[in-house]
Amino acid sequence: MSPRVCPCGGGAYADCCGPLHDGVAQAETAEQLMRSRYSAFALGLSDYLFRTWHPRTRPEAVDAGSVRWEGLEIVDVVDGQPWDAHGVVEFVARYRGGRLHERSTFERRAGRWFYVDAVG
Repeated sequence: MSPRVCPCGGGAYADCCGPLHDGVAQAETAEQLMRSRYSAFALGLSDYLFRTWHPRTRPEAVDAGSVRWEGLEIVDVVDGQPWDAHGVVEFVARYRGGRLHERSTFERRAGRWFYVDAVG
């Protein structure tokens, strides 16, 4: 069963990350992909995480894990628009007992955004 509110904080799940997770829409920006990946981690959607990880850097298997994610804050976005080839999204993701602060890089390949890696 899908949540009513999107884990990324972008509104109703059916109008936010749900269509991306279901494969009926593609992320238009690096930030949209980053939000959908956060939601996929929160919902345990390992297949989506694998499909949206750049083939050059993704591991052989992706496990969404069992962390209880509790909130997302976008700190900075550099490029990553529909006309860009690269983008960077800095965010803070809160989970039970801590937080993850990351600056993620994204690349557009064949018209689709992919997560590449995290930078320091």
